[in-house]
Amino acid sequence: MIAKSVRRLPAENGISGWEAISRRSFPARCLEGNVTADWLIIGAGFAGLSAARRLLQLRPGDKIVVLDASEVGKGTSGRNSGFMIDVPHNLSSSEYSRGNLDATRLEMARNRAAIAFAIDAADEYGMSAETFDPAGKINAAATARGMKLNVSFGQSLRNAGEKHTFFDAAEMREMTGSDYYLGGLYTPGAVLIQPADYIRELAAALSRRIDIFERSPVTALTRDNGTWVATSARGKVTAPKVILGVNGHIDDFGHFGGRLMHIFAYASMTAPFAADNFGRNVTGRDRWALLPADAMGATVRKITSGGKSRIVIRTKYTYETTITVSDRRMIKMAEEHRSSLDARFPGLKDIPFQYSWAGRLCLSRNHVPAFGEIDEGVYSACCENGLGTVKSTLAGMMAAELATGTGSRNLEQFMDQAAPSRLPPEPFAWLGINSVIRWQELRAGREG
Repeated sequence: MIAKSVRRLPAENGISGWEAISRRSFPARCLEGNVTADWLIIGAGFAGLSAARRLLQLRPGDKIVVLDASEVGKGTSGRNSGFMIDVPHNLSSSEYSRGNLDATRLEMARNRAAIAFAIDAADEYGMSAETFDPAGKINAAATARGMKLNVSFGQSLRNAGEKHTFFDAAEMREMTGSDYYLGGLYTPGAVLIQPADYIRELAAALSRRIDIFERSPVTALTRDNGTWVATSARGKVTAPKVILGVNGHIDDFGHFGGRLMHIFAYASMTAPFAADNFGRNVTGRDRWALLPADAMGATVRKITSGGKSRIVIRTKYTYETTITVSDRRMIKMAEEHRSSLDARFPGLKDIPFQYSWAGRLCLSRNHVPAFGEIDEGVYSACCENGLGTVKSTLAGMMAAELATGTGSRNLEQFMDQAAPSRLPPEPFAWLGINSVIRWQELRAGREG
């Protein structure tokens, strides 16, 4: 018998604005009693639900059960900036990509495979443009250094044969209503999502064919007589194969210990304001989305629905060994967001933040996922390395293919990666990683 107790359960830091303004269309179900299935998936985020959808394609007659510790859309999957990015942040750096051009081309192909999978799902399940919008992305520059980064990015895009368009300061002002930006670089392949809505609509559609149990955290995973048993508070699920789509919590299941970095990213969303002349004069068009030219800068989005607009800003990061952060830290980060927002949009100074939250990213030191068969019949689709919407989608797809013995070129390439490398021991990791983050944020300057 193999028995593993789950060391820690997920926790939510603040209320995600995306989740707060989302509306779910199906009731939450908790696991009650004992269930037997062909497949157990733990985690109902991008990885877990993508694995479930791919399993339905590969094994349509099998019984699939998904367990989630929280509710769909409340966890990490509903706490990101809502970009599904095909082209890495900068083809000539290693901040969002592994740096080498050949490796970056492969990464783009993988990202696009994940986006194509998501596009098919959005089309099949009738997602609206407010939920899923293939509008592309803009890398916005607010400093001379940011402009140089965009020029370098553009040169790399030309060398790779990738479509792109430069925007000048006047075009950025017309789009955003702000004088803050000096220029931008547009690439057309990214998708903008309302992440909580996307995950909830995906779960709603899948729930017609699989069982999704929420508020059912797994506290132990035991193997006995060739099958796995996942124990929750009010029931158990028995299945011969398990896919773990729990991102950084994979180390709480006893795997990849001392190899994963848990980075908190902080975000805030304004209260709604009228999408009238005031809103357009101050914040430009009804919808736009900006990534920073410097990877450590601020991601900013404007969303509009029902005659009301909001601004979402995400900036500032910390490395933590805990799964929660203090109220004091959350207040400080919201203050930082206020300063960033006011610098960009002084006309919004009387519009308060309605929601502030943190989301937990998982990175490895050598930029590889925590993927593969990690125990007999247990498969990991974890550690997204900072582009979770696409990389977790792909990892879920690949885990389903690996677990079913389905060969594909994508899977062969995805398997051809090293294991996550070890981190320095604590407290040296905490000191070193946070020092690097602080230096990178200082270097980003007005991009943040």
